[in-house]
Parts: sequence; structure tokens; C-alpha cells
Amino acid sequence: MITNAQLIKQGAEAKVYLAPFCQRQAIIKERFAKAYRHPTLDKKLTSRRVIQEARCLNRCQKAFIDTPTVYMVDVDSSLIYMEFIEGCSVRDYLTTDEGQVPEAQAKVAKEIGTALGKMHNIDVVHGDLTTSNLMMRKESGSVVLIDFGLSYVSNLIEDKAVDLYVLERAFTSTHPNTEVMFDQILEAYGQCSKASKLILKKLEDVRMRGRKRSMLG
Repeated sequence: MITNAQLIKQGAEAKVYLAPFCQRQAIIKERFAKAYRHPTLDKKLTSRRVIQEARCLNRCQKAFIDTPTVYMVDVDSSLIYMEFIEGCSVRDYLTTDEGQVPEAQAKVAKEIGTALGKMHNIDVVHGDLTTSNLMMRKESGSVVLIDFGLSYVSNLIEDKAVDLYVLERAFTSTHPNTEVMFDQILEAYGQCSKASKLILKKLEDVRMRGRKRSMLG
């Protein structure tokens, strides 16, 4: 039982709480059991996901990628205690007057592309890149990658291309008329990612498959 905690979000895989921890506000992410799975299997899979998420976050931190700092991991209770990021999501920012300014969008796009390039350089695939999972710190405005619940380690070009495609789809569906901004993200990504030529070429293939699926319904 998490004490003095405020539930701020619930998804398909986990509940996210805001709670005091070691004299500071922290995020506590709790993965909950799935009733349709055998309890022993469920516990094993849940523990694996908790460990994987914490490891990916730690891997990013070591590479100086702005992600929430992990304070503590309680595998038995399926809990991760991590830094509370004070600020707004990129999704919300792009709806503000400032977020509509091309120069401001270009600045944020460069930060996003650079962060994703660095992340893929260390073979971390986020798995759920959306503008809701990109935060902007209140004081500095720097971009923070959050919610690594579906993340994993992979050196496959295809996996990294799909990661970018997921973000592109998020921009297309949520933020009309941001094609230029996404191109700027890819430009910054290309300057930072060591395998950008191969990944961006594969992204074209992934886009083509996506279009074919759309036409087939």
C-alpha cells in the first residue's frame, strides 16, 4: 500500500502516483497484476518489465540523456520511485501561443531529435514515443523523455525506425500542420544518431508499410 499518495494517471499497464519520498515529491509507478494471466507467469512478466524500465532509464542517465532519475526500485511490489518532473508535456506546449511560434517549435524539435539520437546510440528503444511522453522542465524548458514502460534494448535498425514512426504518427494525429517541426526533429536526429542514414532509410520502408495497412483498412 502506497501511503500519502495521489493517483495522477492510470494506464493499461500501470498506475502513476505523486507522493512524498525522502523529503521531496516523487513519482511512484506501480505495475498492477493482470487477472487474465496465471499469477506465477504474471509476477514473472511484471517483475521483468519493472527491471527493464529501470535499467533503460539508468542507461539513459549514464549517457546524459534527460530522463527522470530513478530513486528506488521495489521489484517485489512492482514499484519504481523516480523524479517528479515539474513542467508541461510537449503535447500541451504545442497548444499554447508560444508553442505555435515557428522559432520555438524549431528549438524544441532540435532538443527532441538530439535526445532520440542519443537514446538510439545506446540501443535504447522507447516503444511509446508520443508528445505526451515528452516533458519540458518548468525552469529550463529542456525536453525530458518519460514513461519507459514499453522500452527495451535493441541494436536493430528496424526497431529504431519504428520508434521514430510511432512519434511521427503521434504528431500527425495530435498536432495538425507540424510537418515542418517533425522534419526538424529528423534533421537533428540525423546529426546526432550514429546510424541515422540506415535508420532514416528504414523509416521510409516503415512508412510505406503503414500506408499499405491504412489502404487495406
